[in-house]
Amino acid sequence: MAAVEPVGTPGEESGPAGVADLIPLVRRIVAARVPDPATADDLVQETLARVLAAAERVEPGMLEPYAIVTARNVVASMWREQDRQRRHQHRVVDLRPPEAPDEDVLAAEDRAAVAEALTRLSDRERETLLAHEVSGQDTRSLAAELGSTAGAVAAQLNRTRARLRVEYLLVSERVEPPTERCRPVLLALSSGDRRRQREVDAARHLLECDVCARLSAPLLGRGRRARDDELRVPVRTDADIVAARQAARELATKLRFSPTDITLIATAVSEVTRNIVRFADSGEVVVAALEEPRCGISIVARDAGPGIPDVERALQDGYSTYQGLGLGLPGARRLMDEFAVVSETGRGTTVTMTKWRGDA
Repeated sequence: MAAVEPVGTPGEESGPAGVADLIPLVRRIVAARVPDPATADDLVQETLARVLAAAERVEPGMLEPYAIVTARNVVASMWREQDRQRRHQHRVVDLRPPEAPDEDVLAAEDRAAVAEALTRLSDRERETLLAHEVSGQDTRSLAAELGSTAGAVAAQLNRTRARLRVEYLLVSERVEPPTERCRPVLLALSSGDRRRQREVDAARHLLECDVCARLSAPLLGRGRRARDDELRVPVRTDADIVAARQAARELATKLRFSPTDITLIATAVSEVTRNIVRFADSGEVVVAALEEPRCGISIVARDAGPGIPDVERALQDGYSTYQGLGLGLPGARRLMDEFAVVSETGRGTTVTMTKWRGDA
C-alpha cells in the first residue's frame, strides 16, 4: 500500500502529490495488461513521468482520465514494439531504425507538416504569427497595425500557437478528428486552458476518443522544465552523497541563489541522499532548474528500497533510525519551500523538494 505525505499549497491536486495519488490506479491498469512485475513497474514509472510533466497544464479533475489513457498508450506501445521484433526475429538484419536516421528526410517531412498546418489557420492568424515569429515584429507594432492592443495581440498569438500545434499533429499523424468535439478538446489541451477544458468536458472525451487520447500525450507533455539544466547522480556510497550535494550546490549557484539558500539546499540534499545509502543501497538524485512560475530548483531523490512503513511518523521531529546530521526528513522539509514524500512498502521511496529563489 502506498503512503503519501504531501506538503505544499493546500488544495492543489495537480502537482507531484496529486500524481502520487494516482499510483494505485496506474498500477492496476498496467498490471491487468502486463503480467511481468518488473516490466509493469517500468511502465508505471513511465506513465507517472508523463503525467507529472503534464500536470501543470491540465485542470485537477482531468489528471485521472489523462493518467488512464496515458497508461493504456504506454502499454500499447510496448506490445506493438515487442510484436514487431517478434515478427522479424527470423531475419538476419536488425530492422529497428538506425540510431542516426536520415535527418534530411525527417526535416523535409517536418517542414511539409508545418506548411500544411499553417494553411489551416485563418489569413489573419497566419500573417500575425509569421510576422512575429519569422520577421521578429513585436506585439506593440503589430497591435498598431491591427488596431488592437499589445496584450490582445499576445493573447491571439498564444491561441494561434495552440491551434498550430493541434493542426501539426493531425497532419503528422495523418488523421482527421472523428467528431466535432475533438478539435475544441485538443485546442483546450494545447493551450493549457483549464477553464475551457472543463467547459468541453475534456476529461470524459479523452476516455471515449482513441484519437484524442493518443494526441493528448504530445500536447500535454510539453515540459516547463529547462532540460539543459538537469543533473542526474547515481547513488550507492557515501561518496555519492557528496556528489549529489555538489551538483545541487553548483546548479543553485548558477541560478544565482543566495549563499544562505545554497547552504540550505545542499543540506537538504545531503539528508535525503543519505537515506538512500543507508536504507536502499542504491538510487538516484535528479537536480533540475525550474523556469515557471519563477526561478527555482527541484530535487527528486528516488530509490527502490524497502520503503517507509509510516510516512507520517517519519516526518515527525526526532524520528530517526540512524545517526545522520540530526535533521532527517523533517529537517529537510523545513529547509525547502515545497516537499513531498511518496513511499510504498517493499517498492521504494521518492522524495520531491523545491526551493524558489527569494528575489525572483
